[in-house]
Amino acid sequence: MIFKSKLILGIAVSALTAGSYAQWSNPANEVPAYHSAAPLKVSTLPPLLTGSKLTGDHFQYPWQVHVYEQAAKIGNVIYQLPCNCRCDRALGHTSLRSCYEGYHGTECSTCAQEAFYAYAMTKAGKSVAEIRAGIAQHAYEQINLEQQ
Repeated sequence: MIFKSKLILGIAVSALTAGSYAQWSNPANEVPAYHSAAPLKVSTLPPLLTGSKLTGDHFQYPWQVHVYEQAAKIGNVIYQLPCNCRCDRALGHTSLRSCYEGYHGTECSTCAQEAFYAYAMTKAGKSVAEIRAGIAQHAYEQINLEQQ
């Protein structure tokens, strides 16, 4: 009887422990990397690709150039936004802005849709917190890249 009670107690403790670990380690619940405030000195950040750098094999479609042009206009905003493609894990990006310091924004529809969304919402007078909330709700997914 004592063995059976200890076995049941051990199973219960294991189940509770596993459940608590699952609660705290679910990657689907994690917010991708972003900065909570605008950068203090923009000059210390890596430059965004602009101007004559928006040509070549990476820029085969008009939307690719357009999204980089828009991203450059709202660099402080996209610095404060997460990127839902999870490039923070794969590429070490620290925010949506990182995608436009190199060519990642040309290759990833999520990054492009989020930047187009951020630009449109900025122009509509939305705050960074409101834009971040829209990204969390995947509002950017309605953006059609071919129409940009």
